[in-house]
Amino acid sequence: MPITEKKILHKLYFVAGAMFLFSLAVAVKLVFIQIDGEEYRQMAEERTIRNFTIPANRGNLYSDDGSLLATSVTKYDIRFDALTVSAKNFEKYLKPLSDKLSAMLGKPSSYYQRVFRKARANKNRYLLVTKDLGYADYIRIKNFPLFELGPYKGGIIVEQHVEREHPLGKIAERSIGYERLDEEGNALKVGLEGAYSEYLKGREGRRLKQRIAKGQWKPISDNNEVEPRDGYDVISTIDINIQDIAHHALLSQLEKYKAEHGTVVVMETTTGEVKAISNLGRTEDGKYYEKLNYAIGESHEPGSTFKLMALAVALDDKVVDTSDIVDTEKGVITYYRRKVRDTKAGGYGKISIARAFEVSSNVGVVRTIHDHYSDHPEKFVNRLRDMGLDKQLGLSIKGEGVPYIPDPKNKKQWSGITLEWMAFGYNVSLTPLQTLTFYNAIANDGQMVKPRLIKEVKEWNKTILKFDKEVINPQVCSPETVSKLQDMMKNVVLRGTGKRLYSPHFSMAGKTGTAQKNYNPKNKEKLQYISTFAGYFPAEEPEYSCIVVIHEPDRSVGYYGADVSGPVFKSIAHKIYTSSPLTDEVKDLENDKGETAEDYQSYYAKAQKRLEIVPDVMGMSGMDAVPLLENLGLKVKVVGNGRVKKQSISGGKKLVPDQTIVLELS
Repeated sequence: MPITEKKILHKLYFVAGAMFLFSLAVAVKLVFIQIDGEEYRQMAEERTIRNFTIPANRGNLYSDDGSLLATSVTKYDIRFDALTVSAKNFEKYLKPLSDKLSAMLGKPSSYYQRVFRKARANKNRYLLVTKDLGYADYIRIKNFPLFELGPYKGGIIVEQHVEREHPLGKIAERSIGYERLDEEGNALKVGLEGAYSEYLKGREGRRLKQRIAKGQWKPISDNNEVEPRDGYDVISTIDINIQDIAHHALLSQLEKYKAEHGTVVVMETTTGEVKAISNLGRTEDGKYYEKLNYAIGESHEPGSTFKLMALAVALDDKVVDTSDIVDTEKGVITYYRRKVRDTKAGGYGKISIARAFEVSSNVGVVRTIHDHYSDHPEKFVNRLRDMGLDKQLGLSIKGEGVPYIPDPKNKKQWSGITLEWMAFGYNVSLTPLQTLTFYNAIANDGQMVKPRLIKEVKEWNKTILKFDKEVINPQVCSPETVSKLQDMMKNVVLRGTGKRLYSPHFSMAGKTGTAQKNYNPKNKEKLQYISTFAGYFPAEEPEYSCIVVIHEPDRSVGYYGADVSGPVFKSIAHKIYTSSPLTDEVKDLENDKGETAEDYQSYYAKAQKRLEIVPDVMGMSGMDAVPLLENLGLKVKVVGNGRVKKQSISGGKKLVPDQTIVLELS
């Protein structure tokens, strides 16, 4: 046999052997596929069919009167599978479909005909037609020519997603909050939305989708494998009318004083229900928006508003009384080479402790606390802790600031001037809401209630969970001490640092506060202030407590608490009683409170008399008697609170302008 033929024969043997081995490998593989077929089928399905999550509609968040604060709105995206439609149907329905889309979406019919033909030519199985449709428009487009044939014959692909909307816009946006995932997949839970997400979020559904070209997925059918279950509705304590009042009152003052940021909280006295909470921070262009939840999260030195807590301790320990005299000297006192100063040049001299509180004398209050607690500072601190001032409120909303009360046993926290500086609100730290909770307790006759932002959780009209009033401390201090503190706060507005806020039309009680911030003796240009007013209204039988805190007002415009924060407090109190009096009027009609009517008639009759004699104001309320006498040109001094039991100039005597009359109230 020739050599060439041998070579060819060897090659044939080699090819035949290789084919035999290949066939053998295929046979072996087929055997394995038969054995592990289920696994391979599962792998194939995972690559072509996948179960996708359908987010549930979050429940609605409501105000206390049923107005929507946040709601979920389902939106629909419409896509088109250009290959699944037969050529006959495509040509038959293309123009009618394009005409309908043109009428609905505004672009020419020719535009849609061109887009659909291009998609069919490019074998596009996931063409976006339109997005973010509401339910009514989705139903409408679903019944257009061609689309009405369904996903297989008509090529329509419907995808739904949920968007969260806030009907109030930017008002209370931070308090309403949100829940979303960050870049790393961690859940960010802010405000009411985050705090009560377990009730709002519902249960996710499932839907099978099939992989199509270019890594895209489309639903296998119109039906879901597992239907989503909507979340429960949450009813908050927010009153949208009070919220609107508080928001705009704060915004107006921030703009006037060009402040860095501010917060206001209005709380119902007896229940602790938060009726309004507004937090506004300034942007680089000078605009304000809900930047951070300062009311709950920002702990800072409260300044003079802490004098209420300091004197509550001293009065409750009975080491002083409101009538005791304290020497403020010339308005400056020194401890460990550090000076405490009063804002009034020359000081107030010797005044009562009650008066020291009214005029916010730093020297008077600091000297009082120093004289009675410097030997045993732990006694003072322990009483503050007994009142609960060192504890967080335990709110459901995340991010509550941590209060700080220094410990005399901790050398890192305590120095020779710590006690004295605590007395007028330095070296301690509280959030605005924590401060308000104590003030609310004094308004509530000593009972400290936990601030509450939620009333109940509902499924339609069925109550799932109810949140009731929660008492933190049944009595922060004795009823006697509470009464004295209430009197002092009334007099702050009547004749103290808040006297410019006084109104004869409605009564208020509270305390001003002005705290230094960023103080540096070497660089006084960095010095800023925190202006605060905390209190309640009306002064008798309080219904609401309120705190206003404004950070870093423009010093050239003003920075004292009475000037910056006080007007916001007054505006809120005034508008609540002029804008929404109907509920109170109905209650008065039902109870037929004749005493109020008699008071008014008595006041009216006396106000109409000729201005020749001093009127008899015996038995009248102090809030009525004071403006009546002042309008006659008399100078009025008030001792006590309540109704007039004695007047220094008897009724019927000749009226002498600028004469001083003293009223004793009880």
